[in-house]
Amino acid sequence: MEASRAGQCRVGLCDMLATPTAGKAPTKPSNERPNLNNGYLQANALEDLSSTAVSPLLGQQLQQLPQQLPQLLPAQQQHQQHHQQQQQQQQQQLPPPQQQLKLPTVVFLSPDGSGAVGSALQRNAPATAAGAGPGSGSGSAPAVSAPSVASDWLLLKEAQHRRRLLILAIAFTVLGAAIGALAIYFASVHQRCQLYPRSGPQDAGDGSFNLDGSHNNICMTQECVRTAASLLSAMDLTADPCDDFFQFACGTWNKMHPIPEDRSSISTFEVLSDQQQLVLRGVLEEPVDEHDNAATVKAKAFFKSCMDLPQIRKVGVGRLKRVLRSLGGWPVIERNWQPPANLSVEQVMGQLRFNYSESVMIELYVGADDKNSSVNIIQMDQLQYALPSRDYYLKPNSENDRQAYHKYMTQISLLLGADPATAADELREVIQFETELVNVSLAEADRHDTSAVYKKLTLPELQERVPELNWTEYLQTAVGPGIQLDANEPLVTYGLVYLTEMGRILRETDLRVVHNYMLWRLVMSLMTHMIDEYQRERVEFRKILLGIQSERTRWSQCVEWTNKKLGVAVGALFIRDNFNQDSKEVALEMIHNIRAAFNELLAENHWMDDETRAVAKEKADSMNERIGYPEVLTNVTELEQEYVNLTIVPDNFLDNVFSILQWESEKLLNLLRQPVDKEKWTTEPAVVNAFYNPNKNDIVFPAGILQPLFYSQHFPKSLNYGGIGVVIGHEITHGFDDKGRQFDKEGNMMQWWNNATIEAFRERTQCVIDQYSRYKINEVDMFMDGRMTQGENIADNGGLKQSFRAYKKWERLNGREQQLPALNMTHDQLFFLNYAQIWCGSMRPEDALTKIRSSVHSPGFVRVLGPLSNSRDFANAYNCAVGTTMNPAKKCSVW
Repeated sequence: MEASRAGQCRVGLCDMLATPTAGKAPTKPSNERPNLNNGYLQANALEDLSSTAVSPLLGQQLQQLPQQLPQLLPAQQQHQQHHQQQQQQQQQQLPPPQQQLKLPTVVFLSPDGSGAVGSALQRNAPATAAGAGPGSGSGSAPAVSAPSVASDWLLLKEAQHRRRLLILAIAFTVLGAAIGALAIYFASVHQRCQLYPRSGPQDAGDGSFNLDGSHNNICMTQECVRTAASLLSAMDLTADPCDDFFQFACGTWNKMHPIPEDRSSISTFEVLSDQQQLVLRGVLEEPVDEHDNAATVKAKAFFKSCMDLPQIRKVGVGRLKRVLRSLGGWPVIERNWQPPANLSVEQVMGQLRFNYSESVMIELYVGADDKNSSVNIIQMDQLQYALPSRDYYLKPNSENDRQAYHKYMTQISLLLGADPATAADELREVIQFETELVNVSLAEADRHDTSAVYKKLTLPELQERVPELNWTEYLQTAVGPGIQLDANEPLVTYGLVYLTEMGRILRETDLRVVHNYMLWRLVMSLMTHMIDEYQRERVEFRKILLGIQSERTRWSQCVEWTNKKLGVAVGALFIRDNFNQDSKEVALEMIHNIRAAFNELLAENHWMDDETRAVAKEKADSMNERIGYPEVLTNVTELEQEYVNLTIVPDNFLDNVFSILQWESEKLLNLLRQPVDKEKWTTEPAVVNAFYNPNKNDIVFPAGILQPLFYSQHFPKSLNYGGIGVVIGHEITHGFDDKGRQFDKEGNMMQWWNNATIEAFRERTQCVIDQYSRYKINEVDMFMDGRMTQGENIADNGGLKQSFRAYKKWERLNGREQQLPALNMTHDQLFFLNYAQIWCGSMRPEDALTKIRSSVHSPGFVRVLGPLSNSRDFANAYNCAVGTTMNPAKKCSVW
């Protein structure tokens, strides 16, 4: 959950959902500038109640008896069947009775072992003689001798006796197994009681207490049973919660969820995202009908074109090659390439940005000015890396990654027609050039102070500072012919030192190398969408870089791309049948409760002066809440207008990709002469994430995150506050972390804290930095970078504290909830358990290294151990003694 310079704060969940894609810099919102810092399927209750209830221990065996017993006693069965056939023949020759008594019908296990339906009287009646019994009349049947009847009767009784003994033996065996299972269950309950005994009598929620251990305070609804089973199935009850709460909460989950071959990690987030992808696939595959509009039709058409592999193969890469030639050609695949006379480096850079959304060497976008958040302005930053972080270019231990990058680059060029004799050497120069650019960029950990890297200047001033580029030519080409730049166009840069050094490097580098690099960056971005041999090369590269062994299924990729590029239209399809409107009201109530808890904690902190505290409260109270989805999704006219300039064709996927790239680029850059729309959402609704936007001072909770494990209308409040409640608190805290604190309630960057308060904040933040820097990632035997992750760590700790306080206030007002069955845990304990289980997961060593080097979020286990070890509420809930791992004497606290 990171505050973004684009005005978008991605939830701390971001890195838990997706690893930065190798071959492309971490994705940013298409219509915003880059980051600044950064309910479930259940059986219908009526259906469950109307179905037959069978003991899980006995049901299957009893159902199998009719098939098993005839095999066990074949001789006796054949004799009895012969006897019964004689009786039936005799009965068929008799006239029907004049009257029948209707007797109660019951189901019973008949003597031959078969299930039979009969009356109670039939079940207990003695064996009938020939010509007698129900339905018998005058003796028209053949006579049967008395000795034969007696003999048959004795044999029948013997067979019945043997069958009954066999049934009893089986029943006692099954009963023994059931008793054994119950013994194991109660032993585990006893173990849990020893791990976290309840302190004192339990409040039943209505003012009464259970002093005798009775079960009238246990919730036994289907939802409660399912919820308890889900929580229990993830836990490792052999672990000590006061020693390693992550193992206690997630040990079994992690063991039962190995990392798939097409992933670099697995987590509850990714499982939830996979489930949501299935839902999105369903709505995108539905045929177009009267409920669709122009926007949703385009989303379905794009998805369909993405899935049409035969047509993609038929079209081939001709369009890609034509695009490359229109940009002067990719030198490595062109024979006798010469620098284009009619295309300067600045024009190629500008066309790449305007037509293909590809920022090369310079990150260029239009967004709200940090110091005047109501005005859009051109903004520039240092380059986006092709590899996950600058360390991959510069660290000696990443040599294998660099070699894999070079091989990938070379192999793609060969597929497009490069000369095998020269391609490798030529592209090695490209990597050297890129490494020089990366080397003069600023490390992310050094960019946390936004005010220190922000620099506003005019176009002439930039030209004077970096004369190696024609900035007017570059910027005018990039914003397109529809906007004319002013002679003194104002600009904001967050990497002036980088721009200066980049100019020097450009001046000293051969044009062929520069053009090779610029065109490679476009090719690399497009490789994500390519198939067959291009995809195989990408997989080989990602094996080395991220440990991913195979590519994801095509439908999964197409769902992701459609949701990212046409997210509003996909959101409109998603919310029709997959979003409970009541959850918006519940979330809004929780936001108000948690914000009130933040204000209470604000009033209690002793390190902030009264004046700054009052302004901080104003900012918290001014935060706008955006829940579920924007209203445009339910307004067909506005929804269609969103995509009016986008053309999607049914039979050419690559053409559609190029159309979307230009459409989203124009849409962003055309904001330049428009006022900032502070009511506009900047994220798709069908995403499992949450956001804080510093320029708008708003918190955003899309429809995708308002589902289990985060939220369910069937959950106890303790779980909802431990889930979505902590997320809400996390986003609120982002407004006051190391970056968010630099923006006022209107979203403008300014210093509204006095120096003494800033110093006290930095001192407390340093405690957090030092604490998290001591967490070791065993997969790579390296420690966390506490500076890089400080903002997210502060938000995790603050969100946990605020949400628990809000939950306890709710409990005081509404009384305690019923306990969940089998867990023997208080709701205070369940709050922290659900919080921890949100972060269950594991990662490959390659992914662990990527997270350490480039992610502003800590790995999942650190996000559990760090905040909980700082929480006195957690230590009290689990009775952890001071000095244990989860309850250290020294704790860090900012908010």
